[in-house]
Amino acid sequence: MGRGTKKRSRGGPVVAASRPKPWGMIAAVTAVVVLAGVVFGYMYVRAADNRELEAALEPFAPSAENNDPSTQIPGVVVQDYQGANHVSAQQRVAYDVVPPFGGPHDQSWAACDGVVYDEAIRVENVVHSLEHGAVWIAYHPDKVTGAALDALRAKVEGENYLLMSPVPTLDTPISLQSWGHQLKLDNAQDPRVDQFIKALRANRFTHPEVGATCSELGPGRFDRDNPPPFDPTPPGPGALPMNSEGQK
Repeated sequence: MGRGTKKRSRGGPVVAASRPKPWGMIAAVTAVVVLAGVVFGYMYVRAADNRELEAALEPFAPSAENNDPSTQIPGVVVQDYQGANHVSAQQRVAYDVVPPFGGPHDQSWAACDGVVYDEAIRVENVVHSLEHGAVWIAYHPDKVTGAALDALRAKVEGENYLLMSPVPTLDTPISLQSWGHQLKLDNAQDPRVDQFIKALRANRFTHPEVGATCSELGPGRFDRDNPPPFDPTPPGPGALPMNSEGQK
């Protein structure tokens, strides 16, 4: 080999290094796609369930032709009561049913704009809420717990003209009240819960004070964060009878 001649390399062909696949990114994207599919499927099924429920409840919507659809619901008790009979915050009413669903009541209403009270509250205030068009879901705290309690809570929270509270003297697990109407039930999954709410919540044909608010009055009147407590003792001789007129 002559001087100045370069020696050629006998090595094999040059092979480019392969880049590793981004398995982490692929897994993350796959997880996002799967999750999106699950969420979409859940929302689709839930929307379909809501449409089905609304269709089932349509016969219970009040109208000029059907003022009180609750008469179609088995078990509903209907009673006529005079409105605007008020008592003071210190006075009790000798209600003849538990829970009451009409008659004399406190001059201050209980906040009923989708409030769930964890403790039993004064019934005289709640009856005034019924006069405004609210539906009150009362339940026995020892008989309605867990999933059943959560199911009722989900129907009430954030929904205007609805309120819910325990009543420890209740003779059934659940009792629904609107002004002049009551339905006692054993099961939170009973379809009559939704039927009662549909028929009577803010039904302008069935309560005295149409258009009255359910917003709280605040401290000194009715404070949702510190409401007057339920009194389980008998009303006593100083209580206002059901057939008496209170303060206007």
